[in-house]
Amino acid sequence: MNNLRFLITQSHSNGSQACKGIHHCALEEDLLHKHLSMGEVELARKVFDEIPQPSVFLWNAMIRAYSWKGPFHRAIKLYYDMLNSGVKPNKFTFPFVLKACSSLLALEEGEEIHEYVRRIGLESDLFVSTALIDMYMKCGCLDESCAVFDGMPNRDVVSWNAMIAGFALHGMYEDTIGYVLEMQNAGTRPNRSTVVTLLPVVGQAKALTQGRSIHGYCVRRYFDEDDILVGTALLDMYMKCTSLVYACRIFGKMSSKNEVTWSAMIGGYVLCDRMMDALEVFDQMMLEGSSKPASSSLASALRACAKLADLNGGKTLHNYSIKFGFLSDITIGNSLLSMYAKIGSIGDAVKYLDEMEFKDTVSYSAIISGYVQNGNAKEAFAIFKSMLSNVEPDVATMVGIIPACSHLSALQHGKLNHGLAIIHGLASDVSVSNALIDMYMKCGRIDHGREVFDRMSKRDVVSWNTMIAGYGTHGRGKEAISLFLNMQAECIVPDDITFICLLSACSHSGLVTEGKHWFHAMTLNYRIKPRMEHYICLVDLLGRGGYLDEAREYIRRMPFEPDVRVWGALLGACRIHKNIELGEEVSQMIGKLGPEGTGNFVLLSNIYSAAGRFNEAAQVRIMQRDKGFMKSPGCSWIEIKGNIHAFIGGDRTHPQSQKIYGKLQELLVEIKKLGYRPDTSFVLHDMDDEEKEHALLYHSEKLAIAFAILSSSNDKPIFVTKNLRVCGDCHGAIKLITLVSKRVIVVRDASRFHHFSDGMCNCRDFW
Repeated sequence: MNNLRFLITQSHSNGSQACKGIHHCALEEDLLHKHLSMGEVELARKVFDEIPQPSVFLWNAMIRAYSWKGPFHRAIKLYYDMLNSGVKPNKFTFPFVLKACSSLLALEEGEEIHEYVRRIGLESDLFVSTALIDMYMKCGCLDESCAVFDGMPNRDVVSWNAMIAGFALHGMYEDTIGYVLEMQNAGTRPNRSTVVTLLPVVGQAKALTQGRSIHGYCVRRYFDEDDILVGTALLDMYMKCTSLVYACRIFGKMSSKNEVTWSAMIGGYVLCDRMMDALEVFDQMMLEGSSKPASSSLASALRACAKLADLNGGKTLHNYSIKFGFLSDITIGNSLLSMYAKIGSIGDAVKYLDEMEFKDTVSYSAIISGYVQNGNAKEAFAIFKSMLSNVEPDVATMVGIIPACSHLSALQHGKLNHGLAIIHGLASDVSVSNALIDMYMKCGRIDHGREVFDRMSKRDVVSWNTMIAGYGTHGRGKEAISLFLNMQAECIVPDDITFICLLSACSHSGLVTEGKHWFHAMTLNYRIKPRMEHYICLVDLLGRGGYLDEAREYIRRMPFEPDVRVWGALLGACRIHKNIELGEEVSQMIGKLGPEGTGNFVLLSNIYSAAGRFNEAAQVRIMQRDKGFMKSPGCSWIEIKGNIHAFIGGDRTHPQSQKIYGKLQELLVEIKKLGYRPDTSFVLHDMDDEEKEHALLYHSEKLAIAFAILSSSNDKPIFVTKNLRVCGDCHGAIKLITLVSKRVIVVRDASRFHHFSDGMCNCRDFW
């Protein structure tokens, strides 16, 4: 009896402890769920770790929390811990852990989970299959996504949306639309999520008709009424299709707007080159104060300020960046850098670069491009050099720095950057190759440019245009035309830029008949409507060829009002052919429009000076001065052993000026023996012949050539770059200098390249 009482007491005691344990576990589970409901994931995790044997339900709850809130890798780690603990996942586990794999693009783990799903027979489950589709799509495995989708016995709107979203994510417009149509044919109606997923790829494809059709569907289904996501997606689509009227109408009707809505509107205006409107919408957003601006809104507004050269507005946005704590955002930081650099406030750009805690290749690329665009190529080289000690260059960096070599005609720097592009695996990129072609062409090495072009595995229309333009500026018009024909043979469709390059090539080579043919073929055969730039090329072509009346007639028949540039092309032809009467008429037309710069004043002054009418030339120069236009001094530069040496006409600041001027005097004596007589019509002032000869002798290109003869070996070609057109006297003198020095001389001026050799120039005096 006593033993029985003991057993009963013992049993009652154990039962009480068990009840307490169960009660304790229930309390912990309740606490865990409370933390999760409040978003306190780490506190929930601490409670979870104290539970001795969590159920599959609790494992799923924690995995789900991490898959939504992050860190995502902890969701995957918990899944493997769950397997190791002996708890079998169920069909609810896999959508959560696969979502974490999607977020991390963790394809290897996703494939392992898929294999486990196959083994336990859950592959046909609707929710698991949909999660697998999403994971494979985001990891770029489109075939695997399609295989899972095709194997599904049943599909709902969510699984269809997963496929549509995946193809849209990769910008595959046709496939995206195809699955929407299949979805409808299968009897599943698109919902709001379908529309929001579909519209971005429609906008990206600029498929306005399709976008309007989707808009109509939204109206019929009442999706557009007070749905901020659908409204934002619609206005973003219309903006990307440059249909501003519809976008503004939707924006105006929206009763509520979030930061994405404002960002879409501001970014859309920037995309459509409506910078003032973009800034007005940004100001409206800030005045309403309904939401904190998105970083993308601020970045778009900064791009607008950069385009408008609005430094004050840019600095205001900089202050907003500080106020809203965006300075740590690398995108905002780079946008600020780019804004300062493009406006030309290089000091602010450099200062901000030094202050940036985090810098990437985009940061350096922005300031390098800014330096190049503002003519500070040497400073761009210095920034690029400092960048190489911190980060590796990327495509954008190389595309930014290579043009600096082009501007300075710095071939050695260009070759060095070409080598860097090869080392870092960037030389095969189309945009880098295009920049290299342009650089070699502008540095006078057509052979190197063609070699880069021929090695390209893939070429775009810019590649062909760059080569055609390069051949044109080197006076090799027939090669430019041949390349154009090859372009068509390879089924590359020419654009309007192609024909500007082609017509310019014909102009530089005196191919008048060919140029006229391609001008008319452009409209008749290629359906490209000529714009002002095409007419400028045609007028230049006809004018240089001596067909001044025909050039004048083309200007008269233009379908739009001629501008200063096209009249300037005709005025340049009047200078070449010494047609004072037409030159005066053209000058009057330019005067009515208002000259854009010094060039047209100089041309007219040259015409009068060449005719010995120095009073009229002086009056033009006085008018030029009174209107505030200053003539840029002639400047030439040359690269010797990687160093750039610059010369201004008559300047004696170079350390070796005495030797240079002595060498020029020697060359003058020698070329006079060959028949050289100074062409004093290129001296714009009324002075005696001796003074004129002295002024001509010390033109900047002659100084650069003399220095090159002194400083480089006899077997190397001399390459000189000049900021203005080479004058006729220098052109004639350089031809004779090649005979005296037995050197090949290449001069790149503001108009074209002149290849001098054996007393001849490849332009055949036609420039």
